[in-house]
Amino acid sequence: MKWAFVVCAMVALSECLIQVPLEKGKSARELLEEQGLWEEYRHKYPYNPMAKFDQRFVVANEPMTNDADLSYYGVISIGTPPQSFRVIFDTGSSNLWVPSIYCSSTACMNHDRYNPGKSSTYKYNGSPLDIRYGTGSMTGFLAYDTVTVGGLPVTNQIFGCSTTEAAFMQYMRADGILGLAYPRLSASGATPVFDNMMKEGKFNSVPAFLHSNSQQGSVVTFGGINPNHYYGPITWIPLSNELYWQITVDSVTVNGQVVACNGGCQAIVDTGTSLIVGPQSSISNINSRLGASSQNGDYVVNCNNIGQMPNLVFHIHGQQFTLPASAYVSQSQYYGCRTGDSLWILGDVFIRQYYSIFNRAQNMVGLAKAR
Repeated sequence: MKWAFVVCAMVALSECLIQVPLEKGKSARELLEEQGLWEEYRHKYPYNPMAKFDQRFVVANEPMTNDADLSYYGVISIGTPPQSFRVIFDTGSSNLWVPSIYCSSTACMNHDRYNPGKSSTYKYNGSPLDIRYGTGSMTGFLAYDTVTVGGLPVTNQIFGCSTTEAAFMQYMRADGILGLAYPRLSASGATPVFDNMMKEGKFNSVPAFLHSNSQQGSVVTFGGINPNHYYGPITWIPLSNELYWQITVDSVTVNGQVVACNGGCQAIVDTGTSLIVGPQSSISNINSRLGASSQNGDYVVNCNNIGQMPNLVFHIHGQQFTLPASAYVSQSQYYGCRTGDSLWILGDVFIRQYYSIFNRAQNMVGLAKAR
């Protein structure tokens, strides 16, 4: 298990650079394909990425969905002495939650579970927490304890302890989720971890670097920008809505032709979504231009054609952000090659290509070409 490291200047804690290594494990989809269970799973728990961003649930609940392709997670600890958990650092949600010993769902049985009785810094809250999924829900209660991220303790942090979890979670490597979106999105009014870090004057930005292929090398950084992870200039894009990390996309082109977002559209830069997701009509149009055909709910291409397929270009804030076919096509030894599925979600497929900086002080997203 990899632990984070802390680099601090002598002058002040605000100079600290907290880096949490992310591991790229097998996704739920890969595990299910190996077991021959993918077709049964995908029909039983259909993927509904937009449920996460349904405005009806902004205040009362934090909607999520079963993204079977998520594969990046980092380690945090909760309690004294520390109890370790693998979490998805998710810029598309705001709550921190992990399984608890009071959860008897199948999904909790093969994950680490928080035991409040073993922590001397645990404090009872008891308020209910209900996080809705596209195909089920996570329910639980709120508690306080010391949460340590990258070696830095955040005392009296409020977080969720699950008592039930949707069945699809049993196939995911991560135990829980640490949300990095705005507090207005947080379920039950729980103050996000990052906001408590900001209150103590420690950080105001969270850059994310996702390595494309290797299991290791990806990292989420608190408090600074690491020039070793990108090259060229950083394009700073103002947020269009301070709720998610939402920006305006001017257009999407293939071979110089506009294929989506004609006249502009809204997009969310989200580390908690694996693919690039958009309105069905736009995704269909894009895939048609890319030469992909629809089969059993996926858009598939001939794996031998990847080298000849065109680039997908996102035009954002006057700059072009290009994704080659090698980035937007996923390969499976069982199912061949497939592409990604009026808000867009720019997920890990996009972030692997572009070093992404989530800056709360200026309410901007910074993008630069990833190394």
